Amino acid sequence: MIWPPFSLTNSLRSENGWLSKSSRCNLRSCATATIRARSLCLPSYNRGRPSIDYAYSHTTYESWSRLHQKPFLNLRLAPSRKCFTLPELSSGVAAGELGVNSEDYRLPTNVKPKHYDLTIRTDLEKHTFDGFVAVDLDVLKETSTIVLNTSQLKLGEASVYSDALKTEQIQSSTHVDAKTERVTITFGSALPAGTKAKLRIGFTGELDTSMAGYYRSKWTDDGKAKYYGLTQFEPTAARKAFPCWDEPLLKATFAVTMISREGTTNLSNMPAISEEVYVPGASADSLSKTPDLAKFLAGLTIGDQSQEKWKITRFDTTPPMSTYIVAWANGKFAYLEDSYTSPLSGKKRPLRIYATKDHIHQAQFALDVKKKSLPLYEQVFDVEYPLPKLDTVVASDFDSGAMENWGLITGRTSAFLVDPEKAELRAKMNVADTQCHEVAHMWFGNITTMSWWDNLYLNEGFATLMGEVIIPSEIWPEWKPESRFINMHLVDALAQDAQLSSHPIEVECPDANKINQIFDSLSYSKAASVLRMLASYVGEDRFLKGVSIYLKQHLYANSVTRDLWEGVAESTGIDVPKVMDNWVSKMGFPVISVTETDKSIHVRQDRFLSSGPADPKENETIWTIPLQILSVNGHGKAVIDKDAILEEREQTIPLDTSKPFKLNADTTGLYRVLYTPERLAKIASEAAKENSVFTLNDRMGLVYDTMALSKAGFTKVSSALTLMEILKDEKEFLVRDSIAGNLGNLRSVWFEHDEVREKLGEFARNLFLPVVKQLGFEYSPSDSSDTVALRTLAIGTAVVGKDKGVVEELRARFKHYMDTGDDSKIPADLVRQTYSVAVRYGGRKEYDAMRKIYQKPKTPTAGQAAIAAMCSVDNLELAKETLEFMKTQARDQDVIWFIAQLGSNHGTRRLMAQYFKDNYWDLYKRFEGNFILAALVKMSLGTLSTQRDYDEAVEFFKDKDTSKYQLAYQQVLDNIKDRSIVIERSTSDVLQWLQGRK
Repeated sequence: MIWPPFSLTNSLRSENGWLSKSSRCNLRSCATATIRARSLCLPSYNRGRPSIDYAYSHTTYESWSRLHQKPFLNLRLAPSRKCFTLPELSSGVAAGELGVNSEDYRLPTNVKPKHYDLTIRTDLEKHTFDGFVAVDLDVLKETSTIVLNTSQLKLGEASVYSDALKTEQIQSSTHVDAKTERVTITFGSALPAGTKAKLRIGFTGELDTSMAGYYRSKWTDDGKAKYYGLTQFEPTAARKAFPCWDEPLLKATFAVTMISREGTTNLSNMPAISEEVYVPGASADSLSKTPDLAKFLAGLTIGDQSQEKWKITRFDTTPPMSTYIVAWANGKFAYLEDSYTSPLSGKKRPLRIYATKDHIHQAQFALDVKKKSLPLYEQVFDVEYPLPKLDTVVASDFDSGAMENWGLITGRTSAFLVDPEKAELRAKMNVADTQCHEVAHMWFGNITTMSWWDNLYLNEGFATLMGEVIIPSEIWPEWKPESRFINMHLVDALAQDAQLSSHPIEVECPDANKINQIFDSLSYSKAASVLRMLASYVGEDRFLKGVSIYLKQHLYANSVTRDLWEGVAESTGIDVPKVMDNWVSKMGFPVISVTETDKSIHVRQDRFLSSGPADPKENETIWTIPLQILSVNGHGKAVIDKDAILEEREQTIPLDTSKPFKLNADTTGLYRVLYTPERLAKIASEAAKENSVFTLNDRMGLVYDTMALSKAGFTKVSSALTLMEILKDEKEFLVRDSIAGNLGNLRSVWFEHDEVREKLGEFARNLFLPVVKQLGFEYSPSDSSDTVALRTLAIGTAVVGKDKGVVEELRARFKHYMDTGDDSKIPADLVRQTYSVAVRYGGRKEYDAMRKIYQKPKTPTAGQAAIAAMCSVDNLELAKETLEFMKTQARDQDVIWFIAQLGSNHGTRRLMAQYFKDNYWDLYKRFEGNFILAALVKMSLGTLSTQRDYDEAVEFFKDKDTSKYQLAYQQVLDNIKDRSIVIERSTSDVLQWLQGRK
């Protein structure tokens, strides 16, 4: 899953309208040379029939048996199910391993689901769905009660057939606990241990607009509102669509049948194996073979007219999988199609992308990305993609960014659509990253799944690293994905982890209802950063070999952290737990202080906190730190010591300090480095040289470290500003983006200090206006991606600095559009800047134009740009109109964009904060089941900057149930506190430096 949506992160990082995402400096070839030997290939399903007769290797047997302390007994083919059955996996075992009280938070382990026959009927006209599920169960303990998950469904009468008792029992009682989202079904006779049973239960539900469970999305066709249905189950919303055992460890196979109106398309994880029209009163061929389905249809009033036509679509049986990646969709979709050929087996697999007909023409690029990335993943992991197809569905209403349902990826329009004729660079990067990220999940999460949500990072950290760095680097090396990773992910990870409100990557999360909160920068960005650090330390080839071993040992199974460490240890011979355990089990990260003599450096590690030096009680962790010391040899060339490890509090290391040196070479480590002022000056001087020994990544890390350390009080903020001025001639876009982003953050801190804010804008303008004059406003197909990005960044930063020439240029281009309807003078990469300038320096006419663009945008990015423009107003009356528009006319998924943009506008920030407080209960009710809720809390209040703001936030939330956004609430308090400390400590320093500039 991608969360938060890509552009959302950017809206808070800088004010210039350009969003950088990861980047790579030193292109390395695809790390497959050492893992070409094909020892095991996952089975490919052809109408449910595996192409090979095994799914587990001998190492899997040993690994599984060791993990669960029991023999690996049940590996066999089950022809009636057309798939593999798995050995017993008791959720009680995993719960105990993870320190979870299973009685309070986990389902009982008396029965285990093995296979679901699931039938869903969708009525898009009435906005309802119903169906039934028949679940094959293994009875592990004698029991007369069955407990499973359900939420917001009306359940029918349940029955259970016992193979041992040879009887079918009807429920004697049921009890639904809405708080724990469980139903307890009691039967008269106990089911014997060690036997098989089949549970049948019907259900009905509302096809609502919640963007969770099975919900409806709206689109417009020839001016008429139309709807389609789709699912979003991660983490715990499958239970809203059908009663099930909704825990990742409880894998089962699924055979889905969909009933829908003729003329619509049905999609699910697997390919359709049959489809036939059903007319009430008539017979369907399949009904004689499926009594359950015939009985279900006979009991329904499908339509008022006897000739109303529906259809029945049956899908092939899935491999064993967790409920959160089950998926289906129903509606009138158009599609594009292609295929790829597996480099491991030579099999050709179809690829499709589905969207409504008004969007499908913008979906080709996402389809191309999928085609390019799949064979690379197979080669890198030496594990074949196991399903017979991979579809993508583009949704008009979607809570997160995108979702990795096995065989049926889903996501927002902004995650998958790009205008083929006028593509914005950052939109292409976003689509590429998102699609690659979700395809990575086909292995990390779908084939091999975390045992419980405390290991979410095994899914998301890997998908981020593989999908946004390693694989994109092979397809688009010119985008520099590894270096972009620093600007996008490493920065976010360090920012959130530098606060006391942080949490470990491997976070205890026993209550499934609170899991939404941990889909954050720590589970994604910090996890990916730690894995990247490990890959750099052991070597990327050996790291990926270890990952391949890990995947092969846990095919179709579940895993925990130590399983990954064992795989990497096997490929490297390194004691991986010793190096890595504290990075994933402890919160925070270190700052390394460096002092020096002529012949050595002395390094000391302490926990870094954004509020200042850590108290002893918060400074107990000792990390094993790859120092990656860059120095210069006798020929003036850079060399990196990868063997230097700091695993104690402090250490002295021999080094010739008369020559340039730097720790954390290439910024691969998850830590900050504090040098003496004298050494920092020397490093800055070297970094500014034309052919510096310090790489692009080194220079980016230097900018971020210096700013973070100065804001935390280790040095003066003015020293960070001085570094930026030293780098004024920097040619690399990503270094300049680092500078612009940090200046934008400073302006945000001092948003109510007019002189500081304006002079910071003036400083930014002075740094970037020469680039505008050099590159101009015209984009050419021959421009490199760096040139495109740098031009966009420079123009946006000059706008922030209120450069009259740039502002008037953009206003004139928008005026031409308003006068003629011709938008050809507005380059795709300047749409956001142009729209915002037009509204901020315009009036009612320009504002109303933005409303119209938002309501019917040509592209998703144009719609987001219109939101940004409506929120960029200086006029508070127009800002209030924007809030009312957001409340009554914006899509639910877009509310977060409005709030983020109004919160990043210094003129409307307090208005936004007050709106959140005044409308809290409405917002809470609207989004309480979504990922958006926690983001709303953080973005509405987290950019305030005074002690009074802190006190008022505490007062406001004291009578609120914050359990669904507790982490976000604590982060709000930390953000406000940190910002207020910086203002108190550094205002005079910053102002003095800015006033002293020539």
